[in-house]
Amino acid sequence: MANLKLGKLPDRTPSKITITVSAGLSQVLQEYAALYRDTYGESETVAELIPFILAGFLEGDRAFAKARKEALQAARMPGKPRRLPDSNSE
Repeated sequence: MANLKLGKLPDRTPSKITITVSAGLSQVLQEYAALYRDTYGESETVAELIPFILAGFLEGDRAFAKARKEALQAARMPGKPRRLPDSNSE
């Protein structure tokens, strides 16, 4: 088997998730889409923007990134219990 520099590509099958948001959040998302259009000159629907908004939020959450990194490291070390921080810790 060849030793390629590029590893096997991850699963790129999209997952559809349906959510319901409050009227207030819906309005804020519409305002965000309007500001996006004014800023970049391209109109995107709220549904098209939400995955990128969520990705940015998750990437910016340092507590989540730390817990995720620790969980991945624990998963690679057999025999060591996986522990995620409780919801009250930062």
